[in-house]
Amino acid sequence: MSAQIPDTCVAQYSCGTNIPLWIPDGHPRVEDGVITRDVCGNWKNYCCFHGSFPIKVKACPGNYYIYELVSPTACHSAYCAGVKSSTTIALTISTVHPSVDPCHNYTVLDDPWRANSSQPSNPSYKFDQSVTWSGWYRLFLNGLSAQIPDTCVAQYSCGTRFPLWIRGGHPTVQDGVVARDVCGHAVNYCCYYGSFPIKVKACPGNYYVYELIQLTLECLQNLLKQIENITAQELPVTTVTNILNLVFNTLEKIVESSSLSTELASYGNRLLEANEKLISTLVKPTDTSDYVSFTLAAVEAEVFMVGPNVTLEKIPRLNTTNSSVDIDLIGIAKNNNETRSAAVAFMSYNTMENLLKPDFFNTSNNTIKTMMSTVISATLPKTTNTKLTKPVNFTFKHIREFVPSGSLSCVYWNISEWIVDGCSVLKTNSSYTVCSCVHLSTFALIMQTSHPTESDSLMELVNLVCVIVGLVFFSLALLTFALCQWSPGVNNVARINICISLLLAHLLFLLTQRFLSLIRPQQVLCAVISGLLHFLFLSGFVWMFIEAVLLFICVKNLSQISSIKREVLSSGFLCVIGYLVALVVVCVSVGLVPEGYGSEHCWIKMDKGFIWSFLAPVCIILALNMILFICIIISLNSSLTKLNAEVSQLKKNKIMVFKTLAQFVVLGCSWILGFFTNGSKELEILFLILNSQQGTFIFLIYCVLNHEVRQQYRKFFRCLCCVKQH
Repeated sequence: MSAQIPDTCVAQYSCGTNIPLWIPDGHPRVEDGVITRDVCGNWKNYCCFHGSFPIKVKACPGNYYIYELVSPTACHSAYCAGVKSSTTIALTISTVHPSVDPCHNYTVLDDPWRANSSQPSNPSYKFDQSVTWSGWYRLFLNGLSAQIPDTCVAQYSCGTRFPLWIRGGHPTVQDGVVARDVCGHAVNYCCYYGSFPIKVKACPGNYYVYELIQLTLECLQNLLKQIENITAQELPVTTVTNILNLVFNTLEKIVESSSLSTELASYGNRLLEANEKLISTLVKPTDTSDYVSFTLAAVEAEVFMVGPNVTLEKIPRLNTTNSSVDIDLIGIAKNNNETRSAAVAFMSYNTMENLLKPDFFNTSNNTIKTMMSTVISATLPKTTNTKLTKPVNFTFKHIREFVPSGSLSCVYWNISEWIVDGCSVLKTNSSYTVCSCVHLSTFALIMQTSHPTESDSLMELVNLVCVIVGLVFFSLALLTFALCQWSPGVNNVARINICISLLLAHLLFLLTQRFLSLIRPQQVLCAVISGLLHFLFLSGFVWMFIEAVLLFICVKNLSQISSIKREVLSSGFLCVIGYLVALVVVCVSVGLVPEGYGSEHCWIKMDKGFIWSFLAPVCIILALNMILFICIIISLNSSLTKLNAEVSQLKKNKIMVFKTLAQFVVLGCSWILGFFTNGSKELEILFLILNSQQGTFIFLIYCVLNHEVRQQYRKFFRCLCCVKQH
């Protein structure tokens, strides 16, 4: 029987194709001769979502038609034909018409577009998608009344890939409200893509208002239902990616308006099922092996297929940007006795945590749950026997700051919650975690951390007060060393530099913690600060060692030090040693582990043992100091037994040994206490007080307990009182 191309909408997936093509403007009469007709393709719930190149039609005597056909623009589309017109399934868009004329009831959008500089004579515009849709709008550009173009707009104009325009021109005032199809320019065809139709009205005053429509939840559910009902066994990659793009773009709008956890979980389940259905259509029969992959803004996917004649010993690792999987697909294929083939689909979702939230991980302890990875899915589509031959290993790259004190869990999605059954952590560091699972599903990596307690605010207050007090006493000690007159035999170079190093270190640390919220996002600045803190604290310990060496030399030579020794121990030489050693340690640390600086608190990171770049030199210096002090005590005892006439010098040396030993205990041993805190609040507070009061201890030991300094203090205060009296 004579047939014709339908001139009404054809159901999606009809005519043995994904996008059935039809002509929207009807057939001609015999007297019309040869006419040109646009071609539409039904897709994504819109009868003219896809366009194709126009064709020519002629009505012939005898009640039949002939067509001059051209190749369709999309490989997954085809012309339909039927004896009668196909059933129309055009999408109905519900709109609420205002009770008054839309020309007097619209929203003003001022400058929501960008002019296309490449076509100044016919400017085109881009609508800002952040605007709330659904309603009548009047458009302005730079304060002037503007309109949506009604002629074709060049592809890649308006800051987008597919610029939209309305087909059929603008109405007149007398036409009232009219509906207009929306076209998108792509693949060298002005109406390759369509969008949902909009309503337009011309208003007195030579301007137009547009009723723009928002995607609705019903639209999303309808789309997911169509995906679930797909009967095609194989689909092109372009078709699958187009559908996924629409799904995720629509879903993003819907999620913003939904806050119920049950709704989010329900959307997540349906989305996972729809994605798995779509990805399965990429699996094709193969004798050896085949591979398909794509990357979208919201999802990445890799599909690997093996056949009975596969030559690989094992398939390569499947990788996405933030995750990877190792699976024994060859072994699974061998267990499929009938086909000896298998396929694995690996997907990584960048926005799925908005639906499958980490709070769905129900644990007995009250902790903060953080999604440390993208959500991934692994399935075995079109595989008869899906039993795993060995556990599957997933590698997750951490997408958020790793907290060493947190607890990591490899979890999988079970309809309404995240659970850990069958999954475990194989190994982890600050950058990634490897999980092993005995089944396939949808997986993620969740970290649990403790809630901040009230004692944390107390710790912050204690830290602030103690550090400020310590800084004040550091400053007083420096003033004392600089202004007081010391006996010729006293060398204060080491003590002055200890104060300078620790004063700068504590001051920088205090400022960093006060402005941590501003500094932390600047990764480079945070790393530089942690490196500088490393250098300053280390230089303080090096100067402690120099102080012990000077004391040892002084005790060993109770008589005046020779001129050669004075040259060797000159202030310039000591300064070079005091700061160069610390600088070398920091430079070597940066060279070996450049990412070791810049922790959550802008200090040295604890993972990979990098903290030992600080602790190891500290332990070595403390051990050497201990050896020197033992040697000093032995030397003093030997001098006492000889009853040397230099009794006063010996007494001074004994006092100096006591002070330096006290300095060693206070400044050095307090850091050792940090090894034993282990979360104990009492030990943490003690550690904080001892380390923040280093300036106070130096001031007490070398200034307050020094008889000569006290005498000069009294003299200074007497002079000050005399000045006030006069």
